[in-house]
Amino acid sequence: MKEVMAFIRTNKVNATKAALADHGFPAFTCRPVLGRGKAGIDPMVLDVVLSQGELPQNAVGEHMTETGRLIAKRFFTLIVNDDDVKRVVEIVISTNRTGNPGDGKIFILPIVDAYQVRNGERAEDGY
Repeated sequence: MKEVMAFIRTNKVNATKAALADHGFPAFTCRPVLGRGKAGIDPMVLDVVLSQGELPQNAVGEHMTETGRLIAKRFFTLIVNDDDVKRVVEIVISTNRTGNPGDGKIFILPIVDAYQVRNGERAEDGY
């Protein structure tokens, strides 16, 4: 068993839920998170924007001036059989790829064991 963790854009949640369910993966957790990747705003890009006038008075302009700003994302986590990991990753990527920075990130972790809270029994299938 593996845990597939995916951080995606907030506007891609419904499409991701539908795609996972349509491909036989209806069991997942999704929650709102705040964070940021490694890359900040390139100072050269900021200089170009500033040289052409004022920063836009919207979220884009605000984002460009706050290099430490946390960005709203959604965190999906699924527990799947080892054989299904590649398929789940492909579904998440194809549903969320825009070709722009901030599309998201996927991490895969091993699941050592699983238990049912209801009766304390070991969950043989992991979920």
